[in-house]
Amino acid sequence: MLNDKRRVLGRGLDSLLPAARAVAVPAAAVAVMQPEGEIVREIPVEEIDRNPYQTRSRFDEIALHELAASIRASGVMQPIVVRLVPGGRYQLIAGERRWLASQKAGKPTVPAIVRELSNEQALEMTIVENLQREDLGTMEQARAFERLSREFSLTQEQMAQRTGKDRSVIANYIRLLKLPIEIQAEIDTGTISFGHAKVLLMLDSPETMQKVARRIVEQGISVRETEALVQSILYPAGKPAPANAERPVDPNVREAERQLERSLGVKVHIDDRKGKGKIVLEYASLEDFDRILEVLGSRN
Repeated sequence: MLNDKRRVLGRGLDSLLPAARAVAVPAAAVAVMQPEGEIVREIPVEEIDRNPYQTRSRFDEIALHELAASIRASGVMQPIVVRLVPGGRYQLIAGERRWLASQKAGKPTVPAIVRELSNEQALEMTIVENLQREDLGTMEQARAFERLSREFSLTQEQMAQRTGKDRSVIANYIRLLKLPIEIQAEIDTGTISFGHAKVLLMLDSPETMQKVARRIVEQGISVRETEALVQSILYPAGKPAPANAERPVDPNVREAERQLERSLGVKVHIDDRKGKGKIVLEYASLEDFDRILEVLGSRN
């Protein structure tokens, strides 16, 4: 069953909402058009309930009012997606901003496509649809990725394929959930940036993280200044820094080193400079050397 869910998710958003078998739709939902074989119905806005799986916690009120003004003048250009739930009501799956703006615009109905979905399909659709939007908040993305991982057992690579985002980016988002709740709240409000947060994750102590975070907020220090501050904490005067600690090492680079070391059985160093660099393999014997060549050759 889990594999079936993954295959559905991998085919994109449309396949998450397969053309439903005939769904009994109340008479109040009047069909108005039929693009590409799907019926778009005008459904009363008061008969639609908010999506319980929604990962977005905030909406830009100014943008919402602008959308309402557009809807008031020209109507809703793209139908929302809903499913029928017990009691004859509808549950929103995609298009919450359009639904909210329609209410602000005083529209009694909103164009919608009604599809038959399981709870699992509704959850998958909502999370992936939100992750593909550019304006989803940093922590909202982190929680959405974590939810995909936790509830559908998807790997970071699988999530990357399904959302179009780089795997290392997904890893960084998920790691943000290791930060103290107070810092996550600052990220939510935009007071602390994604770049600042990645640097804070180099620290082991939550108390130290919060101390540096307060300085970021109070003094407005840049990401580069935060890197220097964190380095001074990790390697104070009198304590020599290791040779590979000239600059903060991205956690994803460290993880890549570990994976290569497990695969090759030798020490690995990755010198990454903004996506460019080199990989150094250290071997202690000809046997190590031969094994590296054998492993690398097997990838061809």
